[in-house]
Amino acid sequence: MSKPKFQTEWEEIDEEYQQLQETHKIYRQKLEELTNLQTTCSGAISKQRKCLKDLRRSLTKGSQTCDEKELELITDIRLQIKEKENVFFDMEAYLPKRNGLYLNLVLGNVNVTLLSNQAKFAYKDEYEKFKLYMTIILMFGAITCLFFLNYRVSDEIFNFLLVWYYCTLTIRESILMCNGSRIKGWWVSHHYVSTFLSGVMLTWPQGPMYQRFRSQFLAFSIYQSFVQFLQYYYQSGCLYRLRTLGERNQLDLTVEGFQSWMWRGLTFLLPFLFFGHFWQLYNSVTLFRLGGLEDCKEWQVFMLALTFLILFLGNSLTTLKVVHQKLQKNQEKMQKND
Repeated sequence: MSKPKFQTEWEEIDEEYQQLQETHKIYRQKLEELTNLQTTCSGAISKQRKCLKDLRRSLTKGSQTCDEKELELITDIRLQIKEKENVFFDMEAYLPKRNGLYLNLVLGNVNVTLLSNQAKFAYKDEYEKFKLYMTIILMFGAITCLFFLNYRVSDEIFNFLLVWYYCTLTIRESILMCNGSRIKGWWVSHHYVSTFLSGVMLTWPQGPMYQRFRSQFLAFSIYQSFVQFLQYYYQSGCLYRLRTLGERNQLDLTVEGFQSWMWRGLTFLLPFLFFGHFWQLYNSVTLFRLGGLEDCKEWQVFMLALTFLILFLGNSLTTLKVVHQKLQKNQEKMQKND
């Protein structure tokens, strides 16, 4: 007598269920092994860092009394220590680690480390697309507010969008840095300063001072979005070429500024960047003048003037520093070739 159809189906489901249980058991065992390996690797890296730190101190003391031959050996060891520290940085990109203060405040003690290359690249690409789409949205938002909607409500929506955008960027960048992205220095701080500036703009009440600066700020926002749009395509092309050649980290990001790897096409990009930097200075000067007027009562005026001045100094000095370093390296290469 043949089995009923439902019994055959149940037996097949039950067999697959047994296989699933076995597979899940193996998965949990592997996961426990992985966790133990992660702990072992993290501990070994911490131990190595401590040993290298102690060795560096010994080398510093020894270099003061050593001869020329020993000094060459010390220099060579220091270079190897630096190489090892770079390797540790790459290793830690695949190991769970504690979040920084900012991520702890925003997300809590949540592990944000992505363990596979595929997941890292997918998150980085999504970050780049987010920046591109938001740049376009902000550009059209500023154009709409400047030419079509002269209302306080529309301005508030635009300023709130700026605050949300920069806050989101700081969180996403912090997660990417936890996963091995090497973005650092001023181009990280730049977004925190921009978040603060947008927040102050959001709280600035309607009045004569606000109306005097409104058009200038919206025009600056349009230009800034335009430059960021140009930078995205220029920098993404540079990064794609350098990653293909193996000269850049796969998680390197496009930034609102100039870095050493963006050398080709420099004559095209730098004038736009410096014009934007000096527009920030112009905004600062305008706001300081408004703050000096008798009918100016808002604290936002002086705070915005100071913030725009900080952005101008940070962007200009960092860009000039990178250009100077690159020119110096090129000069050293030419001297070696000669």
